[in-house]
Amino acid sequence: MKKNQFLENFIHGIFLLLGLITVGCVLLITMYLVISGIPAICKIGPINFLFGTEWASTAKEAKYGILPFILTSIFGTAGAIVIGVPVGFMTAVYLSKLACPKVKSAMQSVVSLLAGIPSVVFGLVGMLVLVPGIRKVFQVPDGAGLLAAIIVLAIMILPSIIKMSVTALDAVPKEYEDASLALGATPVETYFRVSVPAAKSGIAAAVVLGVGRAIGEAMAVMMVAGNAPNMPNSLFQSVRFLTTAVAGEMSYSSGLQQQALFSIALVLFLFIMFINAALNFFLKREKE
Repeated sequence: MKKNQFLENFIHGIFLLLGLITVGCVLLITMYLVISGIPAICKIGPINFLFGTEWASTAKEAKYGILPFILTSIFGTAGAIVIGVPVGFMTAVYLSKLACPKVKSAMQSVVSLLAGIPSVVFGLVGMLVLVPGIRKVFQVPDGAGLLAAIIVLAIMILPSIIKMSVTALDAVPKEYEDASLALGATPVETYFRVSVPAAKSGIAAAVVLGVGRAIGEAMAVMMVAGNAPNMPNSLFQSVRFLTTAVAGEMSYSSGLQQQALFSIALVLFLFIMFINAALNFFLKREKE
């Protein structure tokens, strides 16, 4: 009995230690970004930095306005969610409730394969296929822009949304659906009015994961968005995201420019934290 109790306490201690290590890593990253990012914001000025419309970090009179990057990231993420979430959600409902076992197994294998494709491959395919296609279809000078980035991001977030949503829907007790069918509801009505609300928390977690993937993507976006620090005034205009601004200049930056890039990383980190906190708040409030 004492041996079992000791083993139980030992395993509990290991889990506690691993959890504390995870929390500690998040705190260290947060502290490092704050310490590295605040000085540039103080030197440039919070208003000029956050709401400046021009980024010219290598010019003689350098300017560090990141409003174009912020708006581009917001529009790009929102566009990817608008396209990706309905497609991923409907696919998950089909796989969980309507597809036969063979089709479900085959499609889940394809989704898992899609999740394992590196970001650079998405960017390469987008650059060689999607960008010329946009240029040809819409008759624009260059297909690399916000629209191409939105489409690529929408495809990249599909595996996360589909896999987590299927897991959540599969976990709904079958008794819920049987009771709904017994009351005269059709199978489709049961799936959307009983199963989906019951799996709402898991589906919401899938959307949060998709948002994080869309906001944090850099390589694929850099290859299809044109990577020019323009305001996102058009879907076909070359733009730069917060992530690509850091990834594109960090290798040769120094001094205030490097500090400004750390400030961009801090803004991106806070942006993701705010979105996650807001979604969790609304989910908990609705649950209560």
